[in-house]
Amino acid sequence: MDDPTLSRLLREFGFSDKEIDIYLTVLDHGEAKASVVADDAGVSKRYVYSVSEDLAERGFVSVNDHSVPTTIRAVPPEEVVDALTDTAEQMRPALESRYSRVAPQSDEFEVIKARVTVLKRITALIRETDEEVTLSVPHDHLSEVADELRDAVDRGVLVLLVVTGADPGADLGLDGLATVARAWEESMPTMITADRTRSIVAPPEMIARSNSGERAIAFTQRQLAPVMIGSFFGNYWPMAQEVYVADAHDLPETYDDFRQAVLQATLHLRTGRELVATVRGQPTDGDDGPGEIEGQVVAVRQGLVEPANNSFPVEAALVVETGAGRYSVGGDGAFVEDYEASEVVLDFAEE
Repeated sequence: MDDPTLSRLLREFGFSDKEIDIYLTVLDHGEAKASVVADDAGVSKRYVYSVSEDLAERGFVSVNDHSVPTTIRAVPPEEVVDALTDTAEQMRPALESRYSRVAPQSDEFEVIKARVTVLKRITALIRETDEEVTLSVPHDHLSEVADELRDAVDRGVLVLLVVTGADPGADLGLDGLATVARAWEESMPTMITADRTRSIVAPPEMIARSNSGERAIAFTQRQLAPVMIGSFFGNYWPMAQEVYVADAHDLPETYDDFRQAVLQATLHLRTGRELVATVRGQPTDGDDGPGEIEGQVVAVRQGLVEPANNSFPVEAALVVETGAGRYSVGGDGAFVEDYEASEVVLDFAEE
């Protein structure tokens, strides 16, 4: 390996050019006085002392300052490499753990040819969801995803479920499988959007018949997920009949998923209790404004549970009365409302 390549690799370990010159000089001598290193590296002796202390802390050299004159000795390269390897291995679990949490989502599209694969993918998406699932599935296939839906509800995920090909007046066994569930006797595409990012849509014929020849599409793209959610709430959710609503959460509670906050506020307000909300986020007009607002929740606009009172299908909003005025609050990407929320804390007002 030539010197330029070795210098480049040392830079990747955080060495400056002068540190490289000093370290390579020490390596060349094995052990040398600070004055010799300074002369060969073209730096001051004081700078050699300073850099050598840093190199010693990092395990590259040792400084013998108990003798006169002080000498600097290179640590055997095999020991240096072993120490660097050990450090890298110690970092591996933390790096892998963090990578699994923040690895970027790809924008891939995938065509799925088999019904069984679609249902397995839906099951996996439900299992991996942290905040919100919108799902339509034929009642005949509900049992294939029921365990995952129940687990999702138990861990606080907002599950909005439409079962198709089902009589709304029948006992459909939906308790605990959703936060809000609706039923529709007609067929509709089997579709899921998880955490407003990952989606799958399959034609009704594909799920109804294993050899239909139809294809499903899976994609991971945050820009397209709202289209799927808009279709779900605009075309199918209003057509189905509400058949199950879970009990409201105990408060206080913090919500990253704004639709969940709107739903819980709606359920509690309908009991006659007064609520206060602490909302963290930003004004939607782009002007500088408060990073947090707090006040009484005086109204909601929503279509998650009946009776709906929103003015368009995906509208979900809180109206919060603060000391500085009244704010309409929307979720991620809000533009109609006054304030875009990233987090909402709901609690009962003091009586």
